Amino acid sequence: MEILVDRDMLLAIYERMCLIRKYEKRVYYLFLEGVLPGTIHQSHGQEACAVGMLMGLHKDDYVTSTHRPAGHVLAKGVPVESVMAEMFARSNGCCKGKGGSMHLGDISYGAVPSIAIVGGGLPVAVGIGLSCKMRRTRNVVVCFFGDGASNEGSFHESLNGAAIWNCPVIFACENNFYGASTHVSRVMKVKNIADRACAYGIPGEVVDGNDVLKVYDAASRAIQRAREGDGPTLLELQTYRMGGHSRNDACHYRDKQEEKEWLARDPIVLYRDYLIRRQVVDASVLEGLEQKIDDRIEQAVMVAQSSPSPQPEDALRDVYWEGGN
Repeated sequence: MEILVDRDMLLAIYERMCLIRKYEKRVYYLFLEGVLPGTIHQSHGQEACAVGMLMGLHKDDYVTSTHRPAGHVLAKGVPVESVMAEMFARSNGCCKGKGGSMHLGDISYGAVPSIAIVGGGLPVAVGIGLSCKMRRTRNVVVCFFGDGASNEGSFHESLNGAAIWNCPVIFACENNFYGASTHVSRVMKVKNIADRACAYGIPGEVVDGNDVLKVYDAASRAIQRAREGDGPTLLELQTYRMGGHSRNDACHYRDKQEEKEWLARDPIVLYRDYLIRRQVVDASVLEGLEQKIDDRIEQAVMVAQSSPSPQPEDALRDVYWEGGN
């Protein structure tokens, strides 16, 4: 299948995928060095899902994310500088230092601050989609969730609600085959998560989640369908996380042959080879893009480290309580 994407978009896709990978690699080492507190849930190997799904959105479209949000947030266009500052819990972070690794987002870019509860973003996405429909804005919502969340009640309730209300929501399941350490085959009898779409009368499609152009193509069709008022779509993006569930997970539960086969399909390497093979660009141009990303990330780290922390009284700002201001 030949997907018609111009050269500038092809390069922008590569740049965004590399930004996510390099950002997460830098954050990983900052955690190992003890510079950053807490824990992280990274998306190494899933960059094609985030970028392919979101590159075709408008800035005022929306995305809801998961406990593994950095790729989604960066793919939606939130500046890496504000994301890095958030990781350092600085007041100039995208959530003013109050969110951290599992609660990234910036609503001015359409990135709803991520919800770490498994399946928690699904009903929120439907609510936003219903709002878009009622206000006739023609905006759409991309809702990311994992294979584990597809067994939550919120998944089924949300798909049913979006279907009967004809909401402009694209449900993007990043099926990396493991809910923490449990293989998906142990918790569902249907072959594909996308097969569940028929129960709600909406389209469902299985997509190679490591091929960014295939993801982009499927997303573009689902986005157009939603924007034209034809309702939701369920996309199952089959992918694989290169690392563990979180930073302390050595993945002993994974089959080594399975791991070898999936890791050989690194989405960035596959896409880089495609660009060079199709003579879209020389390798030297891609190397130059990567160096610029490295420099930008190092600058973001330096700025974040020197930025102010929130003050105690900031805990009372940007919140609502009954009877409060």
